[in-house]
Amino acid sequence: MPFRALGLGARILQAVQEAGYTEPTPIQTAAIPQILAGHDLIGIAQTGTGKTAAFTLPILTKLAVQPGAGGRGTRMLVVAPTRELAVQIEENIRLYGRHLPLSVATVFGGVGEQPQIRALQAGTHVIVACPGRLLDLMRRGNGDFSGLQFLVLDEADRMLDMGFLPSIRQIVRQLPRKRQTLLFSATLSQEIEALTHEFQHAPKRVQIGRRSNPAETVTQLVYEVPKHLKSGLLFHLLGDPQMDMVLVFSRMKHGADRIARQLERKGIRTATLHSNRSQSQRLRALKDFKSGAVRVLVATDIAARGIDVDGISHVVNYDFPLHPEDYVHRIGRTGRAKEIGDAISFVTPEDQADLRAVERFIGRGIVRKRAELPAKG
Repeated sequence: MPFRALGLGARILQAVQEAGYTEPTPIQTAAIPQILAGHDLIGIAQTGTGKTAAFTLPILTKLAVQPGAGGRGTRMLVVAPTRELAVQIEENIRLYGRHLPLSVATVFGGVGEQPQIRALQAGTHVIVACPGRLLDLMRRGNGDFSGLQFLVLDEADRMLDMGFLPSIRQIVRQLPRKRQTLLFSATLSQEIEALTHEFQHAPKRVQIGRRSNPAETVTQLVYEVPKHLKSGLLFHLLGDPQMDMVLVFSRMKHGADRIARQLERKGIRTATLHSNRSQSQRLRALKDFKSGAVRVLVATDIAARGIDVDGISHVVNYDFPLHPEDYVHRIGRTGRAKEIGDAISFVTPEDQADLRAVERFIGRGIVRKRAELPAKG
């Protein structure tokens, strides 16, 4: 089915064509008509399946044809858990809305607030925000959401994991009750599913695949390795030239910095992404990773949802995740948009229980390999 069969506006279709996309993904095919029809929606799909365009394209279509599309006032609010994800969503909205007279701005911490205050006070049409900074600015009287028509809660399960639910509740209480509310997530816990009754009215459900399944295009592999040999195993694996764009996950911020220093000493160009990095450093790390200036990006889970980068060849769980949901989100950074990818996990004897929990969660076993490092010469 081509995009033009979904009922999108002509200017939106033009932008989609210019971006090089020809066929919608399953989540887009299922969600777009429901959103265009005005329904609230719960969208559940694996990471990397095009959820952002699934809500951006139909909302932009409706903004383009409704009266006052070029007027003042915030009409669309997207709430996301991390700065990186907010930036990615903003880029998508600008890409698909390039032929519309709509203004777009981001609101998140780690950068100066004055440009964000000006954007809110100016009635910017589309605001993409993280909950903490947005609520702070709203409490101080910034922003006019009285004419808001569309609210999108993206990666809702992650926002709950990060403790943002009280802030989201306070934000939503200040929004018009008559609005269209969309909730998207790669996984959706029963707890968040129950909370949709607070924010949505008779929502339609769109679910692509089993909610706990990682993308089928990702090959998963476990290396059983003692903790003290993990760095040596990573160096050994990176000797494979096919590992040309590698995302490495560390459990802790200081661990990410240590891994990066070790790789740099081996001559492997590396960047880090975690909450102790400034916003400019985080954006630079992503830019260098996307461009190929660095081969390896070492990140913590807090940044995982914001890494929307095409072409990641491998995800390496240097530290095995504590929660099965984090495993799904980590490995979903590769094998995106029908491409193939590899997910490699290092599992120490202490991680075996967590590995079994992941296998129960995804409903399948993961192939084990013993780490065989070359003898030191």
